[in-house]
Amino acid sequence: MKVLIQRVKNASVKIGGEMYSSINAGILALVGIEKGDTIADIEKYSQKVVNLRIFPDENDKMNRSLIDINGEMLIVSQFTLCGSCKKGTRPSFDNSAPPDIANELYETFVKEVSKHGIRTQTGKFGAMMEVILINDGPVTFML
Repeated sequence: MKVLIQRVKNASVKIGGEMYSSINAGILALVGIEKGDTIADIEKYSQKVVNLRIFPDENDKMNRSLIDINGEMLIVSQFTLCGSCKKGTRPSFDNSAPPDIANELYETFVKEVSKHGIRTQTGKFGAMMEVILINDGPVTFML
């Protein structure tokens, strides 16, 4: 499992030119599900993301979590995170989980994040999306 998180001032997803979902300040999480990922991985990563202290405190130090700031999260499935560019010039997606398994684990990730009281929005699994964001910092981490 790979999760790319970006601290954002706001973020949204458009599908077919129409607004699908949006959030205010919080985290945009791009989630790639790999072969062999389990519910335990989902639980671990969801816990990590909502508690990761990447938001500034009163001294402008990264010392607050998404929970601490009552932030929001936009979760977008992105299988290309699982791609490998080690050989040749065309990425290989051999490590990506099959779509049915990936969708199930992606939906579980969304539910796990929501359990923490986080206002959660999503993209649409398998859709071509336009992801719009204002990165705050920029602050970006790969888990």
